[in-house]
Amino acid sequence: MCDRKSQNENRVLLFSALLASGFAVGGLVLGLLVGSLVIVFDGVYSLISLLLTLLSLAASKYINRPSDREFPFGRAIIEPIVIAIKAIVILLVVSYSLYSAIGALMTGGREVDASIATLFGIFNVLGCGYAWWYIANKSKRISSGLIQAESKQWQMDTLLSVAVTAGFVAAWLITFSPLAEYAVYADPMMMLLMSFYFIKVPFDMLREAMRELLMMSANKDICDAVDKNVVAVDKEADQDLELMGVTKVGPELRINVDIH
Repeated sequence: MCDRKSQNENRVLLFSALLASGFAVGGLVLGLLVGSLVIVFDGVYSLISLLLTLLSLAASKYINRPSDREFPFGRAIIEPIVIAIKAIVILLVVSYSLYSAIGALMTGGREVDASIATLFGIFNVLGCGYAWWYIANKSKRISSGLIQAESKQWQMDTLLSVAVTAGFVAAWLITFSPLAEYAVYADPMMMLLMSFYFIKVPFDMLREAMRELLMMSANKDICDAVDKNVVAVDKEADQDLELMGVTKVGPELRINVDIH
């Protein structure tokens, strides 16, 4: 990885870490004050996002070190390891939140100050949405698995904030209807539905990371592009070239070509 790309990657990760720290503190404090499972989950998720971003930042610097005797082929393998750790941690957080939501539903729900929670939700939607947009755009310019994983984290946080805000608006409206007694179930029900939805994202991250760690074939688009280039070179070369395999490990492509 060139120095310029490494610097850009580090800047994006640092930006993500600073934003995550703000949302983590705000979410945890307000969630505990108003007694909302969803807002506490949002704060915990932001706190874990911060820790995972710091892990990515450390990994980025470590990956960019030159090869040495212990790592003769570089440190690219560190990237999918970090992404796998991120996915597992997020899965654990979502699973625990799912358990908490079911427990709250079984014990009569939770009463929440919907007006304060709604204002916090709107602020979160704007902040997380901006972070997702910014990092997703950077991800298109910088080919980095770490930044792509970071973008997915902020995507989850943005969608979570949208769902939280919509849910609290609905809960507030219910309090003015004949169904007001059921408003206490809005918070755990939102958490339950979001847990089922969000559990897919870390599974996808973990699957892709495991494919790289197991040195499985790269995705079809990459394989087709490499095969096209090998065929073009084969037509001009004196020897026969045959593409035997393509695998992606972190920021690197590893290509096996037989020469006859």
